Amino acid sequence: MIPVTPHISLPEEEISLSFIRASGPGGQNVNKVASAVQLRFDARASRALPYEVKSRLSSIAGSRMTKEGVIVITANRFRTQEANREDAIERLKELIARAAIKPKPRIPTRISRNQKKKRLEEKTKRAQIKRARSGKIRFDD
Repeated sequence: MIPVTPHISLPEEEISLSFIRASGPGGQNVNKVASAVQLRFDARASRALPYEVKSRLSSIAGSRMTKEGVIVITANRFRTQEANREDAIERLKELIARAAIKPKPRIPTRISRNQKKKRLEEKTKRAQIKRARSGKIRFDD
C-alpha cells in the first residue's frame, strides 16, 4: 500500500509501471537504456478513492487523464529507472492529495444599498461631464 493522505492509501496492484527510452542528457546511454517511467493508474476503477476525490481528480489531472479515466504520468527527469519510478509515484500522490482537499464553498456577498447609490451617483456625474463635452449643455439640476 502506498500512503497518500491519512485516509487514502493506494494498492500497488492498481498502479502499472512501464519503462521507456528517455530523451535528453545521458549520451550513448539514452539509446540503450529505458530509464524513463510511464505510470498508469485507473482512477475510475480504483476502489481506494472515494467518489468525491475521483470527480475532483478528473478536473485537476486535465490532459494527464484519458477519456477512460486512466491517469498517465511520464517521468524522465532523472537518469536512473529507480529515481524516475519514485518521481512518477510521488507526482501521482501529489495529484491525489490535491484532489482529496475539499474546496471551501463560495459564500455570495451582497452589495450594500449605500454602494449601489454611490455607483449610480458617479454614473450620473460622469454622464453630465460627457454631455457637457458634446456641446449639448443641459442643466437638469
